[in-house]
Amino acid sequence: MSELLISGREILKGQPFSCYMGAVLNSLSEGHAELLLQIKPEFKQNHGYVHGGVLSYLADNCLTFSAASVFGNCVTSEFKINYVRPAIGEFLVARATIISFGKRQAVCECKIHSVENGIEKLVAFSVGTIVKSES
Repeated sequence: MSELLISGREILKGQPFSCYMGAVLNSLSEGHAELLLQIKPEFKQNHGYVHGGVLSYLADNCLTFSAASVFGNCVTSEFKINYVRPAIGEFLVARATIISFGKRQAVCECKIHSVENGIEKLVAFSVGTIVKSES
């Protein structure tokens, strides 16, 4: 296991909301991050699909982890999410990649898939701007 992944998992443990959600940092390498989230009944809206807020959380955090792999401490400046199809299944996997970065800012993309019976289906696509933080 890489030192970057070990460090990232420690950071995730320090995020109370991420712990509450049960997010797992599955991989972290320069410019790339992958988060997993088991779908729980509490995450669903009235139609039985994962609530958009859960998908937004996952995208935001994964985007930031991908940028943190090159910046260290950073925060989201803005992001946009497109919901492609309803999220149903056993768990969600978010994969983020840096598209472009400079000294203080990165533009990243994140694709979120739901997984059911080993089959992944794209459920959301997000693009965000992440900035290096002062602290």
